[in-house]
Amino acid sequence: GVNAMAFWNRRRSIGAMLAPHDGPRLKPTLSWPHLLALGVGAIVGTGILTLIGVGAGLAGPAVLISFGLAGLVCACSALAYAELSTMMPTAGSAYTYSYAVLGEMIAWIVGWSLILEYSLVVSAVAVGWSGYAVGFLTGLGIDLPTVLTAGPHAGGIVNLPAVAIIGVITGLLLLGTKESATLNAILVLIKIAALAVFVAIALPAFKPEHFTPFMPNGFGAPFVQTGVMAAAAIIFFAFYGFDAISTAAEETKKPERDLAIGIVGSMLICTALYLVVAAAAIGARPVATFASSPEPLALILRQMGQGTAAQWIAAAAVVALPTVLLAFLFGQSRIFLGMARDGLLPRRLAKLSSRGVPAVVTV
Repeated sequence: GVNAMAFWNRRRSIGAMLAPHDGPRLKPTLSWPHLLALGVGAIVGTGILTLIGVGAGLAGPAVLISFGLAGLVCACSALAYAELSTMMPTAGSAYTYSYAVLGEMIAWIVGWSLILEYSLVVSAVAVGWSGYAVGFLTGLGIDLPTVLTAGPHAGGIVNLPAVAIIGVITGLLLLGTKESATLNAILVLIKIAALAVFVAIALPAFKPEHFTPFMPNGFGAPFVQTGVMAAAAIIFFAFYGFDAISTAAEETKKPERDLAIGIVGSMLICTALYLVVAAAAIGARPVATFASSPEPLALILRQMGQGTAAQWIAAAAVVALPTVLLAFLFGQSRIFLGMARDGLLPRRLAKLSSRGVPAVVTV
């Protein structure tokens, strides 16, 4: 214990990080379109599909400012990630940067925090996906018993669809980075197309009067639960995920150029996408009609008499959410690799992770 604590502030030089080592190497197979798709895939999840209602409930039409502010705050963080990942193009993301700057103990905490965060995100999104998938199947007339579609805390035994989708994504990652990145890009395009269809249907019904009063609950003050800032704080979750791109640094062909394009580009694309979708939603229907809905976009389409389109949006969610799982499971296995390589996790994990086996399988 004594000599372990002596290393709590031991730092690792960037030179040592980038030096050739005998451990497993990751092959550089990705270029900037793959990274953009990975970032947009990680960011555009249930966030835009659900939080637009919650945000509009808190801020009214001024939720547009909330989206802009959340994007701006995340952009600052994204720029820092772009800078650091370019300086240290290795697989460990924030764990590696902490090791170089803050020392081993902080790096160990950051590494484990990332592993836990990515595990939690994957679990939560898989359960969310299961909800959409079960709803979609019910719409087709296939009813699955609750026992098999919910965990013990939700009155079932096991959430089989959630387990199954994690299995499928794991299998995809095992095929190889390039293959999973290509399929991810296709799914991301489907996801963006679904949002574009929503905008195309909603825009013709645009009414400027839905934007007055623009800021019914004010800008927000400390400890006040409503207003533009309160909405921005919640909407922040709809932007999170760009950090997963930095875990692909070692597999990028031209890290010095492509990482910045991937990280900053995916932030810009998502901010623009969110603002357009939010403006179309508020223009189409008064905020009060969809603020409390768990699926505001589908609800707006149904209220406009576009039931079929609403069903397609739900179907797009079933297709789209697995890209979030893919990005975070990918990131998680890379952080395992980085930590195992440095000897802060068993070495056996480094060998498995370098083949793309996510922790869900290896632990």
